[in-house]
Amino acid sequence: MNRKNNKYFPIFVLPTLLAFSIAFVIPFLLGIGLSFTEFTTVTNAKWTGLRNYSSIFANKDFLNALLFTVKFVLVSVITVNIFAFFMALMLTRKIKGTNLFRTVFFMPNLIGGIVLGYIWQLILNGILYHYGVTLTFSPVYGFWGLVILMNWQMIGYMMVIYIAGIQNIPSDVMEAAKIDGASPFQILRKITLPLVAPSFTICLFLTMSNSFKLFDQNLALTAGAPSRKTAMLALDIYNTFYAGNGTAGVGQAKAVIFFIIVAAIAFIQLRVTRGREGTTE
Repeated sequence: MNRKNNKYFPIFVLPTLLAFSIAFVIPFLLGIGLSFTEFTTVTNAKWTGLRNYSSIFANKDFLNALLFTVKFVLVSVITVNIFAFFMALMLTRKIKGTNLFRTVFFMPNLIGGIVLGYIWQLILNGILYHYGVTLTFSPVYGFWGLVILMNWQMIGYMMVIYIAGIQNIPSDVMEAAKIDGASPFQILRKITLPLVAPSFTICLFLTMSNSFKLFDQNLALTAGAPSRKTAMLALDIYNTFYAGNGTAGVGQAKAVIFFIIVAAIAFIQLRVTRGREGTTE
């Protein structure tokens, strides 16, 4: 039966493989090639070698965007996952209305990034106006505005994943721990955290990748102001690519470096967290 089914495997895979190649693989490889050129359209590209890459690290805007993004990712990953996990702990207890709370907390994830950015721009600027400042008055305000927005959008999504992980913990393990006299903190540290490790792997990966790739919200909330000091990497690449005057090749080179950074960090994070899954003391 397996041999017979294997004969039809290429037939069913081919449409999806073709779509994936046309929509992702070919543009990705073409983009890598264009990063070594100066172009305005694909047909008039001129080879420039490593000139685009060498100019990137002499660009203060890119370095500022890289530093700003790294700080934002660190803060967002920590805050989102801490709040999401403890909310999941509360909503897995027998409390009335837990399904309603789960639905309400998850809903922000369904709102588009541009809409979400403008909503929080109105809310935060409305609060800051009372103190004579706005989100674009200082990079500090823009930074924490983005962190608040990211937390509001992602906490509910991560919470649902943590709830699934907590609910999969065998009840007999919990009962045995309680019979042995384990305190709630000991149960959390010795049982819950190790057994929910696969959920941590997923949530850390999702929050990190989404934080690095944040674009719509950054554009709507601050647009990089003041003086591009709150521009994250995705927005900086966008500004470079569409700045005109032959900067498209530099923008494409920034995109390649951006991909390498995110892929490398994501790979390391997955290897580290997967190695800790299922380990209990």
